[in-house]
Amino acid sequence: MRKKVTVVGAGAVGSAAAHWIVSKELADVVLVDVVQGLPQGIALDLAQSAPVEGFDLKLVGTNGYEETANSDVILITAGVPRRKDPVTGKFPSRDELVKINQDVVGPLTAELAKYSPNSVMIVVTNPLDAMCHVVKEVSGFPRERVIGQAGALDTARYKTFIAMELGVSVEDVHGIVLGGHGDEMVPLPRHTSVAGIPIRELISEERLQAIIERTRKGGGELVSLMGRSAYYAPAAASVSMIEAILKDKKRVIACAVYLQGEYGYHDLFIGVPCVLGAKGMERVIIMDLNDEEKAMLEVSANAVRNVVNVLGYKK
Repeated sequence: MRKKVTVVGAGAVGSAAAHWIVSKELADVVLVDVVQGLPQGIALDLAQSAPVEGFDLKLVGTNGYEETANSDVILITAGVPRRKDPVTGKFPSRDELVKINQDVVGPLTAELAKYSPNSVMIVVTNPLDAMCHVVKEVSGFPRERVIGQAGALDTARYKTFIAMELGVSVEDVHGIVLGGHGDEMVPLPRHTSVAGIPIRELISEERLQAIIERTRKGGGELVSLMGRSAYYAPAAASVSMIEAILKDKKRVIACAVYLQGEYGYHDLFIGVPCVLGAKGMERVIIMDLNDEEKAMLEVSANAVRNVVNVLGYKK
């Protein structure tokens, strides 16, 4: 029997994710959105590309949740994105979105959990770390089956900027970004290399710090350029996680997971390296951080706590 993935939200991220999923022939896809006709149209459009691209998968668009039953993985992208206010010209912060998107993500999570009680849920909706808490709270799922797509995207941006700076293939850049999905994320140059060569042997400290800062502001840079949130890279990062789970690949990917003592944190979603396989998040990998890295992670964790506190959940 083929695997089944539900993508909630037929906006730019959701539709791009659906495209990556079928192009890789990973699973049948159910696309859900509240807008009448939108998910149905996108599903039909993608289905009509099958003879050209050569994939044989079922695509369904729906405004309800019955079609999502028995999904193996659910990707939650629905919510209010970061867009420029037409009156003030300002962009909302991730924190300002928390209450609005809590009211979006909470009810849909209840429906999804009802129809697919054994699924793994991957959260993309911002503020990412806080929405992971919403999904875990409402679904009642164990921490292994509620994962945030954070480090996968942040690490991809970090590697991209390094490859651009050095004029090398992205395939040879190795590194990782920890912490919350926001401006206080924690790129780790001490654990970054190009084909095994430590990054500080290849690039000046000034340029490296500029890349780190650009990585932290990566989402905001794209919003400033496009007037809306990014979608291709977030979708691709999400699908890399979906693929690792569906194929039981045991890939090590930085994800937002609910820590229970790891790195000294409890009951908090923070981006850390973990093993993704058929059971979802199968193991957290503990890195040996130095004092500077621990201090940066603490700043990031405090930023996550401040947003999570807005949710109003009891400890």
